[in-house]
Amino acid sequence: MILLKYLVLGLTYLGLGLGYLPGLRMNRAAIAIAGSGLVVALGILNLNSAWEAIDAGTIVFLLGMMVVNSALGASGFFQLVLVFLTRFGKSPLGILVAITFGSGILSAFFLNDTTAILLTPLTLTLTRSLSVNPLPYLLALAGGTNLGSVATISGNPQNILIGSFSGIGYLEFARSLAPVALICLLVQVGWLWWLYPEVRSLKPFPTYPLVRYRLFKPLLFKSLWVTAGLLIAFLTGYPLADSALIAASILLITRRVNSDRILGNIDWNLLVMFAGLFVITHATQELGILNNLTGSIEQPPSLLGVTVILSNLISNVPAVLVLQSLIPKGDTQAWLLLAAASTLAGNLTLLGSVANLIVAEVGGKQGYRLSFQEHLRFGLPLTLVTLVIAYFWIY
Repeated sequence: MILLKYLVLGLTYLGLGLGYLPGLRMNRAAIAIAGSGLVVALGILNLNSAWEAIDAGTIVFLLGMMVVNSALGASGFFQLVLVFLTRFGKSPLGILVAITFGSGILSAFFLNDTTAILLTPLTLTLTRSLSVNPLPYLLALAGGTNLGSVATISGNPQNILIGSFSGIGYLEFARSLAPVALICLLVQVGWLWWLYPEVRSLKPFPTYPLVRYRLFKPLLFKSLWVTAGLLIAFLTGYPLADSALIAASILLITRRVNSDRILGNIDWNLLVMFAGLFVITHATQELGILNNLTGSIEQPPSLLGVTVILSNLISNVPAVLVLQSLIPKGDTQAWLLLAAASTLAGNLTLLGSVANLIVAEVGGKQGYRLSFQEHLRFGLPLTLVTLVIAYFWIY
């Protein structure tokens, strides 16, 4: 029976890492829920223990941020920001810098996956209109969303988890890691400049196309006011989950926009996956599987290495859930290193983060293939350099 329990957990983590299980048509959410059901069936946890393992505050915070992001996306905010930034850089290098920092800054305040979903089609439209190779710009977008999301608790799902578990305030987190994000974005621009000679030119394009996008001004203004209030609440130390839930509630009270338009863009699969992962992680703790890891992450270099490896084996959110129980709540530096390493590791391979996969999938559908090898050539050196920067900044 004990071997069966280990097998179920092993297959669950394998599926979470791959994003599927060979021979089965299951995504990560289905795998997480099926795995959590099986740990209850096998008696590792009872139903009450499984339910109590789910961190309600984290789920509410993530849901609230998704509603805010969905409203901003429906209003045309993300497209407006990118078009505004690219108008200041009308050369190949200027466009690269605008996409890198535009996606990075947006991802610092809003979930990186949302940024990737909304900006990839616009980036492809822009590069197609200018008749330039889209690959360096797609890589700039994918890398920028990952690097920028390091900066704040609301930047990505794993940071939301870390903010919930560690008790680190929003402002303290940003003050510690925002400089890392900015430095890493600069490194990315330099690396892409080196890899792709065609992006080095500062010569303006002969003609600069007008990229078409739609703004829904009533929703845009309301979303911006609510988002500003939300950020003020974060910075003043108001509870994160409460702030996000209140902001989402205000946005959903409307006469102008059908709520289906906002709720239809919520990533319910991600929320379901989170709930399942809490159960799976608690079951892993109950079996004592993590006991051998405790000694291996006591030193910062070891924590860095284990986080990077786990993030690429089982994905960054499961990695954070596995490691969070081994880090003392008061060890701020260790929590910050876990946040930085789990996020920066997403640039290592094409499969390292959901944002990478979104950019590759959307690009592929439009005829621009971002291969695993092409991303590895970009991502491997960038990841190693940015991890070193993050480590020495934190310690």
